[in-house]
Amino acid sequence: MSLPRHTSALLLVLMALAVAGAEQSEERSCDVIGDESSESQMERALLKKLEPLSHMRFNVTVEKDKTENYVYQFRVCREVNSTLHDFGGLVQTDRQNGKTTVIGRINETQVFNGSDWIMLIYKGGDSYGRHCSGEKRRAVIMISCKRGVTASSFSIISEEREKEQECFYLFEMDSSVACPAENSHLSVGSILLITFVSLIAVYIIGGFLYQRLVVGAKGMEQIPHFAFWQDLGNLVADGCDFVCRSKPRNAPAAYRGVGDDQLGEESEERDDHLLPM
Repeated sequence: MSLPRHTSALLLVLMALAVAGAEQSEERSCDVIGDESSESQMERALLKKLEPLSHMRFNVTVEKDKTENYVYQFRVCREVNSTLHDFGGLVQTDRQNGKTTVIGRINETQVFNGSDWIMLIYKGGDSYGRHCSGEKRRAVIMISCKRGVTASSFSIISEEREKEQECFYLFEMDSSVACPAENSHLSVGSILLITFVSLIAVYIIGGFLYQRLVVGAKGMEQIPHFAFWQDLGNLVADGCDFVCRSKPRNAPAAYRGVGDDQLGEESEERDDHLLPM
C-alpha cells in the first residue's frame, strides 16, 4: 500500500517543478509603479502600444578616452538577462572589467506620452555610490515618432550625475509605435470626386452596353450620346462666343479694308496739263 503513496508524492513534486520552471521561463514584463488598483488606464494603454518592441534588443557602445568603455543593453518591458531574474530592463556593462550595472528595472516603470513621442522610465537601478547622494539609478528613454520604422537609432544622449538628487541616464530612439493614428476620414472634396468618377464610369459602361446590346450600334456609335459629344466642341465655341462677345452681333466692324471705294473719284482734269497742245 505504500508504493502508490510514494508514486503520488513523486508525481506531485514533478508537477510542482514543471510549474515552477514554466513560470521562470516566462519573461517578465513592465510593472507600473504603484498598486495594481491605482495604475492608470493611460499607462496600461501605452505599455500595450509598446508591446511590438518587446521582442527586440538594443545595444549602444560608448567609449570615452581610455577610462570609460561601456555597452548599454536595452529591452522594452522585458529583462535583458531573464536568467538573472533581476528585472534589469537597461543594463550597463564595463568592457574593461566585465562589471554589470543595472541602470533601471522594469518592475519600477513609468510611462507617459505626447503628440508624437513616448517617454519610458525605468527606476530602481543600482546605487550610484559616490554620486547623487547614493540614490538608485534610473533610465529615461525618449521614443520619437518615425513612420515606416519599427525601431532604430537607439543611442545615449547624456548622463546627469552631477546633481544631489534625481540623476538619470537619457536615451533616445525612433519608432512608428510613438506616432499618432493617421486620420483615415475622407474630406468632402474627396467624397465628391469619388462620386463624380463613379457616376461617369456608370454612365460610360452602362451607355456602352445599352447601345451595343439594345440598340445594336457598332463602332463609334456605341459611345452613349455620340452625336452630342461629337458636336460638343462647336457647342462650347458657340457658348463662349455668346458669353464673351461684348457688342451686338449686327454691329459694324471696327475697321475697314482698303478698297476702291475708299480711293474716291478722281478728277478728269487732273492730268490735263500734261497733254500736248
